[in-house]
Parts: sequence; C-alpha cells; structure tokens
Amino acid sequence: MTTLRCISPIDGSVFAERAALTPDQARAVVDHARRAQAEWAARPLTERISLVMAGVAAVGAMNDEVVPELARMMGRPVRYGGEFGGFEERASHMAAIAETALAPIEVGEDATFKRYIKRVPHGVVFVVAPWNYPYMTAINTVAPALIAGNTVILKHATQTLLVGERMARAFHEAGVPGHVFRNIFLDHATTSQLIAENSFDFINFTGSVGGGVEMERAAAGTFTGVSTELGGKDPGYVMDDADLDAAVETLIDGAMFNSGQCCCGIERIYVHESLFDDFLARAITIVNGYRLGNPLDPATTIGPMANRRFADEVRAQISEAVADGATPHIDSFPQDDGGTYLTPQILTNVTHDMRVMRDESFGPVVGIMPVSGDDAAIALMNDSEFGLTASLWSRDVARAERVGDRIETGTVFLNRADYLDPGLCWTGCKNTGRGGGLSVIGYHNLTRPKSFHLKKVTS
Repeated sequence: MTTLRCISPIDGSVFAERAALTPDQARAVVDHARRAQAEWAARPLTERISLVMAGVAAVGAMNDEVVPELARMMGRPVRYGGEFGGFEERASHMAAIAETALAPIEVGEDATFKRYIKRVPHGVVFVVAPWNYPYMTAINTVAPALIAGNTVILKHATQTLLVGERMARAFHEAGVPGHVFRNIFLDHATTSQLIAENSFDFINFTGSVGGGVEMERAAAGTFTGVSTELGGKDPGYVMDDADLDAAVETLIDGAMFNSGQCCCGIERIYVHESLFDDFLARAITIVNGYRLGNPLDPATTIGPMANRRFADEVRAQISEAVADGATPHIDSFPQDDGGTYLTPQILTNVTHDMRVMRDESFGPVVGIMPVSGDDAAIALMNDSEFGLTASLWSRDVARAERVGDRIETGTVFLNRADYLDPGLCWTGCKNTGRGGGLSVIGYHNLTRPKSFHLKKVTS
C-alpha cells in the first residue's frame, strides 16, 4: 500500500497523509461513477446547476478552516483569505451560461427534415488538479463537467492532499450523489494504469510538462480526450506610453504573489528603454517592502515555497544567472533559511541564454530587460517553448491588439496580469498544452457533439 504524505513547507512536518487506492479499489470507484452517470445526466439541467452551486456554497462555508489549512499545506499567507472568491466566480459564470452553451445547435427544419446538433456529456471525467491554486483550478472543470451531465472523479496533488476530500464532502452534504462526484487518492502508477485501461471518457490535467507527457503517453491508443494546462513563462511588456505606476505594481505582484507559484504568473518583463530605470527602481522598492515569514502570521506578505525542491530549483536558476553576469537587486532577507523560505529576487543584465529567462521558474524571481520597441519585445516574448498569457501595458488599445496578434500565447492581457476571466477560454499553446477551460468553449470540450438528421414521414 502506498501512503501519500503532505509535507508542510512551514516546518517540514507531515501535515496529512492518506492511503492510496489499490488498482482494484480505484476500478470500483470508476465503475460506480460510470453506472451513476446516466441517471445524473437525466436530471433536469436546472437541478444539476442548483446542486452544483449548493456544493460551491458549502465549500465557502468552510472557508475559515480552509484558509489556514492551505497555509499549512502549500504556504500561502492567511492574510490573502484563500480562494473562495475566484472559486465562486468561476462556478457562478459557468452556471449562468450553461443553458445557452449546452443548447442544441439548430441547423434547420422544414416539412421534410429536422436537423440539429446536441451537446452530450462524455461520461466519466477525470480531473487531476494542481497544488498551487487547488480549489480554483479544480472548480474550472468540476463545476461545468457536473453541470453538463458528466460524473467526475477528482485526484489532487499530494501537496494539497486534503482539498479534494473537503470539496467532495461539501458537495455531498449539498446533495450531489456520492458516486457522481468522487475524490480519490492515487499514486502515479495506478493513475497511469487506469488511463491506459480506458477507464475515463475525458481527462483534464493541470500540472508540469512532464506530467502532461505521462498523461498523454498513458492515454495513447485509447482515444480518450486529454486536455492539458502545463508550464508557463509568461511575459510582461511595458510600452513607452504605459501607465508606469500601474504597470510596476501589477507586474511585480504578478511575479511575486503566492511566492511566484501562479500558472499565469509573470516570469519575465520587457520594458521600453525610456522607462527601464524608473521601472526597475520602483520594482525594487516594492519587493524590499515584502515580509517573508510564516504564512499563519497575518503580517506575512510572502510565505514559503510549497516544497524544498521547488525552492532549490529557483535558487539554482538565480545562481546560474548571476554566475553568467546577471545582476541581483534584492539582498537576502533575514528569514531566508536556504530551504522553503526564499528571498524574492529581481534580476537585470539577463539574457535568453540563461535558464531563468527560458525555463519555468514557478517561484519569486523575475528577470527584467530593456527593449527598443514593439518588434524587439515581440521577438523576445515569442522566444519561449511556452505560451499561456502575455501582459501588455499601453494607453493605446489598437496598438496592443496589433502586438497581441503577433504573440504566441493563449491569452493577451492589456493593463492587467495574472487573472482568469471565466467568460474567456483558458487555453495555451506550444508546451503549455492544448485544450480550453471555462467559457462556452469549456462546455464544448466537456461534451461531444451528437447530430440528429430526422426525416419526417409525410404520407
């Protein structure tokens, strides 16, 4: 039997542990979910929406427990209040658009034929959720999948071991049947085995590129749809006409919030050369004002990284860059322990030959480079294996649209960053993965089209 353990980044202690299911136990869960799916899909859409939103509200009622629990599991400071605002916003939007998004597409009807395309649920949807925003990333798929008539099996990252368990309990207490939404604990080998056995009808995975490769490899030959959101190296570009105060504040927050552990966090910034010195000075002031410490302390503004190995990777990228000529601008904080507590860092004199400007950092470090104009910035933004979001800063919307059209990315922001709008498709390109969540497109990905071509008997 495999035991999964959540090691708290606060002090390295074991915060929680759960036994992973055996393959046979996991197959039984899938079988129950499959048998429950038809009855769930047959319920009126309004009923499914009502039950899902009751589950969302039940999660919100747990927020006073959830916030310190998240701090202990993955290090986010309690002062930020957890994830329920975004969790509820995303679920509410998907509930509000469900009737329209899932409505049949009417192709035409006359005296002879009736033709339309229905959206029908895949069946059993397997959601593999990450630890960095464990509630919000999970609800992106859980809510619309259930609303669309699928049953859902959720597997959470070991670092946030208790999140799926808490979500399932809330939904069950709200009236969602137990076999319709299940949380399970699995090791990697059993996960891959179930996928290879064609246990699921659709898979949504958010995590590392390596994890996405394993998901697709396991699913090879099963024809199971696999939607992935993987790595990122999201750029910010500050144009010569930008609102500098807003750009500095938002981009640095986007780089450092949650200790840099954000899917669409800012990992590299390109600033027009006329604004570079001023941008850098303001950025240094902001970061030097952070308070690194125990996330359970309300005064802490930046907590530990979720795991020692994540912090080690960020330190390695910084050290390599400095050895190759990069300039660090933040002196080591007293609370930096060489482990999970890591000083946030700003680097200049960086190049794209350095890993810190190429590889995903997923930590509190950002490289900043001056650029001469749009063409230079676009070339640098596109010089990446990833493509999730890009953040542009300008007073000229038309200019931003022109630049945005040339960037290889899933989302283009203007004068904001690090935000997921549930009305827009959450998607990426290149090694960031494929697929799309939320919005009308999210429903299309969680269902399949079924065409009806009905010839009427006219005599």
